[in-house]
Amino acid sequence: MPEDAAVAALRARLDAFAYRTVATRTGTVGYRCAGVANDTGLPVVMLHGIGSGAASWVAQLDATGLGAALYAWDAPGYGQTSNVADAEPHADAYADALEAWLDALGLDRVALVGHSLGAIMATKFASQSPQRVRGLFLCSPANGYGRADVQVRASKRDSRLAMLDKLGPAGMARERSDNLVAPDAADLPRAWVKWNMARVLPDGYRQATHLLSNGDVAGDLAQYVAAHAGPVAVAVGAHDGITPPAACEAIAEVAGVPLQIIDGAGHASYIETPDVLNAALAAWLGRVSAGAR
Repeated sequence: MPEDAAVAALRARLDAFAYRTVATRTGTVGYRCAGVANDTGLPVVMLHGIGSGAASWVAQLDATGLGAALYAWDAPGYGQTSNVADAEPHADAYADALEAWLDALGLDRVALVGHSLGAIMATKFASQSPQRVRGLFLCSPANGYGRADVQVRASKRDSRLAMLDKLGPAGMARERSDNLVAPDAADLPRAWVKWNMARVLPDGYRQATHLLSNGDVAGDLAQYVAAHAGPVAVAVGAHDGITPPAACEAIAEVAGVPLQIIDGAGHASYIETPDVLNAALAAWLGRVSAGAR
């Protein structure tokens, strides 16, 4: 399928979930949602990665069988969402923006799904407000470099910022998006990953790069687990070259859960193999709804 046709098909599906904005105490947040008409549905909040956005979750938004009210935000600095105040932010700034958004929507207790950089935001919020998080699903979590050597942190940060300055969002999408999918990924997921990456905003991406440099998923996850607030699941694509299975295994060990390996997927498993990922989400949500620990 040609790239334009693949994107058109996915954008047509996305049209069913209108883009919304809401004013919060930290600024505007843009988001998409599904299933909110069912007041009994468990609120599930989905947090995207550094090169993506709310639209990337379309295969979850239009999934059947999840039995949940789904909310996918554009993180601070993405889409129509306000940037965080600090030019070089830590995770608490994003957790604060997340809390403000949940408050504005009247969502008291939620289940959080974090993909890649979104896992840093999810675990920070969960560590600070475990009573509001009924469970965590971490998909290809980026641990962050908060505990790394200062020189390693600076090198990782500066190389990513240099790439942004050299290529811009469109160039990154053209030259880097294929790294997020498995080598034999189909045209449709390749096109959707590229389309979403091309739409990141430079200032938001720059702040998110600092977030990645400062993040510590393992440390924040340990705090949430100690609070016994809700079940945790960790999944990764078998061909993930960004957050490889070995790195995700270490995060799963913090939670004391088995790492779920998704065959045939790279970093963007929720786009590449949505049926498999959605089945894993459904199983986790069953445990959340049952009040499992």
